[in-house]
Amino acid sequence: MIAVRHLPMLLTVLTVLIGLAACAPPEPVRVGYIGGLSDRVSDLGIGGLQGVRLAVELRNKAGGIKGRPIELIESDDQQTADIAVQAFDSLVERHVLAVVGPMTSSMAMAIVPRANAAKMLIMSPTVTTGDLLGIDDYFFRVIPATQEFVRTNAEYYYQVLGLRRVRLVFDIRNRSYSQSWLDEFSKSFSATGGTLLTPLPFTSSEETAFSTLARQALADRPDGIVLVANSVDAAMMSQAIRRLDTRVAVGTSEWAATERLVEIGGKWTEGITVAQFFERDGRMPTYVTFRNAFISRFNREPGFPETFSYDAANVIFDALAARQGNQTIKQAILARRHFVGAQRPIDFDDYGDTQGKTFMVGIRNGAFVPIKH
Repeated sequence: MIAVRHLPMLLTVLTVLIGLAACAPPEPVRVGYIGGLSDRVSDLGIGGLQGVRLAVELRNKAGGIKGRPIELIESDDQQTADIAVQAFDSLVERHVLAVVGPMTSSMAMAIVPRANAAKMLIMSPTVTTGDLLGIDDYFFRVIPATQEFVRTNAEYYYQVLGLRRVRLVFDIRNRSYSQSWLDEFSKSFSATGGTLLTPLPFTSSEETAFSTLARQALADRPDGIVLVANSVDAAMMSQAIRRLDTRVAVGTSEWAATERLVEIGGKWTEGITVAQFFERDGRMPTYVTFRNAFISRFNREPGFPETFSYDAANVIFDALAARQGNQTIKQAILARRHFVGAQRPIDFDDYGDTQGKTFMVGIRNGAFVPIKH
């Protein structure tokens, strides 16, 4: 038994402990990020991470989520399925509430089954594969699926550029994305009256023989060649093609359209066209605010990975702030559905997919510029 004479001391200690507990900082809200940060084509993953970091920093400056600071836990999937799964499992073990990412379709295909099993929401900024379209799962995205981009490309190539015979060169390392692109382009371009020549697959690596690939792509003298590849491979491939043929039109899928395409490809990328969802000359107040903050923080212009990752993070933060009772994050997003993005509204359907208008841009004088047509 506790002696009566000790009670005042115990009450004093208890009061101090209660006071310390009241002064302790609130438990942070943990959110994960997963993307390719060390692969040879890490521009997508690093750009995405910077967009998320900025979103976290700005939200914490504004008070966090219901007074709790956001803690970002970063993971590198190295663009390898097994590592991506391990990275995701590690985030789950660290009790994150949601994950921004992944940045490529092949990594999403590896992670989504784990996310569904864990009932962990993943919000991708840049995954467009049709393989995950219209499914009631824990995968959400802030940009349209592949078919929106492909349709815009196909119509532009046929109706504006007058291309009739086109060949696709596609990277099977990101098969879910590239196969979706190939399937949708085949349907869309054929519907306009065009002919798709035998597609040419390759596997992205340091050893890729781009000169050989270019000669194979130019066989049968196509009017145009479309590169469904990352920015580095698209830059190398466009150089190899232009060295052999300056006549043929060259386009890329939206995957390649980061600033690194121009940095690496230089003059060889001049004239390349691509459909995008990102407006580099956007003048919306929300985008101007984001752009200025990004330039101030990272000393460079944001591109589509940075902008859409910023959007993906803010959707999660807004949903966490709006949650009521025992609502899951998924339920909170679907209850609200409408969110404000940096460049345009983000409206989710029942399956976590979004729609939006895409448009053509081209590389002119070493920069991406909108194409008026």
